[in-house]
Amino acid sequence: MRYIFFFFVLLVYAEMACKPIRKVQSIQSAIAKKDTAQTVLVSEAHKVDSVTIVKDIMEKVMRTKIDFSTFNAKIKVDYEGVENSQKATAYLSMQRDSVILLKLVGPLGIVGMQVKITKDSVVVVNKIDNWIEYRAISYLQEATQIPFNFFTLQDLIIGNPVFLDSNVVSYKNSNSQLLVLMVGDLFKHLVTLDNINFRVLHSKLDDVDLQRNRTCDITFSNYASIMGNRFFATYRQISVAEKSKLDVYLDFKDYDFNEPLKYRFSLPKNYKRK
Repeated sequence: MRYIFFFFVLLVYAEMACKPIRKVQSIQSAIAKKDTAQTVLVSEAHKVDSVTIVKDIMEKVMRTKIDFSTFNAKIKVDYEGVENSQKATAYLSMQRDSVILLKLVGPLGIVGMQVKITKDSVVVVNKIDNWIEYRAISYLQEATQIPFNFFTLQDLIIGNPVFLDSNVVSYKNSNSQLLVLMVGDLFKHLVTLDNINFRVLHSKLDDVDLQRNRTCDITFSNYASIMGNRFFATYRQISVAEKSKLDVYLDFKDYDFNEPLKYRFSLPKNYKRK
């Protein structure tokens, strides 16, 4: 059950704190669908000199951002690793800029874990082994070795494109899709967008350090129309590979925006502190 908790950590790979670099590169190959560990190939090219085009792309993408006050969801989670696989149901409630509450329920309806995440802390309650763990928000950063914060995490859960910024170094346009490439200190990030409404369809990240060779491949699908002209990805497939491969599938079965929080968090008495 503890492995399932880290599906939130995996989402963090989509936010890589990318910073602009001087060397401008262009897209040589699209995303390899079968091999998530395949590195995106890039080569030297002339600098993208149209600031207006890049600015227009980013403005259109950011207009797809979901604005919300609260969010509730029931999520079917499938975890597949090299050594084991697990299934669970995650019940999530989130107050914007304040708190994320998570309850993980395994087979037979047994509650395995409850988690409370705030802007500066993480509290984990293990209902199976009867212990409580208190951590700083850096706990999740340590697990991924990637800097991020609470605000990034909440947007990633919603599916907002927080990992996109103005350091676009190249793009490729087609009738149906727009590919945008960003390169930062840690990762090369290739994003595939729907060319009609600029929804994020795919996010492919490869480690700049070839010796480490971390990759993350995120697919967003089954978009549903919400709140007028906004779209929410109800299905996400996340594949992470370094020395081994890990796949997580998130299927949002029930969800609502701007309703009272459904799920609560309480600290049980007599649990040992870990």
